[in-house]
Amino acid sequence: MLGVFLSNKILKGGSNNNITFAALSTSQIGFILFYTMRIIKILGLGLIIAFLLSSAWSCNGKVEHDAIPEVAVNAYIDVNSTMYIELNTIGGWVYLTGGYRGILVYRVAVDEFVAYDRGCPFDPFEATSRITMDPSGITCTDSLCGSQFGILDGSVINGPATIPLKRYYTYYDGNILTINN
Repeated sequence: MLGVFLSNKILKGGSNNNITFAALSTSQIGFILFYTMRIIKILGLGLIIAFLLSSAWSCNGKVEHDAIPEVAVNAYIDVNSTMYIELNTIGGWVYLTGGYRGILVYRVAVDEFVAYDRGCPFDPFEATSRITMDPSGITCTDSLCGSQFGILDGSVINGPATIPLKRYYTYYDGNILTINN
């Protein structure tokens, strides 16, 4: 369509809106259009091949899920309550119900907490898989695959997991700890 428009302008030697096309011959325009279309086809084919190859290579062995299933979390706990006495000291932790497989809450500082889902990102659909605190108090481990995570940021310390723990938002006002997503 563009080629016909351009070739008509060149043959007529005319211009439209002060644009003159007399500088290019019809064979030059045809050449440009032909190779432009070839480049577009090659790039499109290359993208399709790259997508297919990446899809095929990502299916080796066990598929690692990049996220714990999304479950609504909106918990409020009174840190000063005797039910959560473990959270009164830095380094204290508790398990809560909620989330996908439960929630692990850890006190990092006087006014800072972290909360993670207890589902392991390596095997989230295994019913027996749960993140548990290690006796060291600085790491936690999946009971099924053995992946180990740092408690401060949820990062992977030892695999097979390569994705960190799912972290929930926390807000502490001095009395009530809010955990949500």
